[in-house]
Amino acid sequence: MKTILLATAAAATMIAAPAFAQDAIGSVAVSYTNPSVDADGFNKVAADVWSVDGTVALPVKDWTVTLNGAVDYTKALGADDTSAMLAAHGTKLWTSDVRAGAFVAANTIGTGDTVWTVGAEAQKYLANATLTGAVAWSDTSIGDVWTVGGDAAYYVLPNLRLNAGVSYNNVDVTGGSVDAWTYGVGAEYEIKDTPFSVGAAYTRADIKSVDVDTWSFNVRYAFGGGLQARDRAGANLGVPAITRVLTGFKAPAKNVSM
Repeated sequence: MKTILLATAAAATMIAAPAFAQDAIGSVAVSYTNPSVDADGFNKVAADVWSVDGTVALPVKDWTVTLNGAVDYTKALGADDTSAMLAAHGTKLWTSDVRAGAFVAANTIGTGDTVWTVGAEAQKYLANATLTGAVAWSDTSIGDVWTVGGDAAYYVLPNLRLNAGVSYNNVDVTGGSVDAWTYGVGAEYEIKDTPFSVGAAYTRADIKSVDVDTWSFNVRYAFGGGLQARDRAGANLGVPAITRVLTGFKAPAKNVSM
């Protein structure tokens, strides 16, 4: 039931996003992700994940409210599952080139378990780049997860963005804690004179004796502005990718390591 409710809310966010085009900026995308898990003593396990996600950034007086929604369909080991994510960010431009605020996210899987994540985030805007940093805490079924990470996006061309990021994660489990690192790279190309773009990303997570390699490809429809305009409007804010790695949920495609 929780999955159905959250998936419905996420779908509503994606469907309603373009309706705000006059007052807001955002995007809707379809993506394919191929994560593979390699653990000592076990055969490598791969999965196929098809997703639909949407993001919209809305100005509310001096603040910006950014909403993320995603629904994932996963097939692995002969079984399938549906998961959903819904997040809300409240940020503000404290100076002409610095945005900061906080967010809360809920992720759920077919078993009905819900993972809650809360955190703080900030962005620094440069002429041809965007720097993003975040601190987050997640309440997962395997223990508490603390994440500190950063991402740097560089605009080679106005319609071509490259980005790279890294995050450190501490997972509290029974009998102690486990350190994990996630890092990755990504690219998004906006097709000239159209609202469509194509993107690709690679993320690797090292969690003690477990490695998770994830490739992702997407086609995105944007409204309200292009690549850099979405960045500066707060429409590319996401949640830490470690939540996806540990629980099977997806973060927005742009944030390969945050």
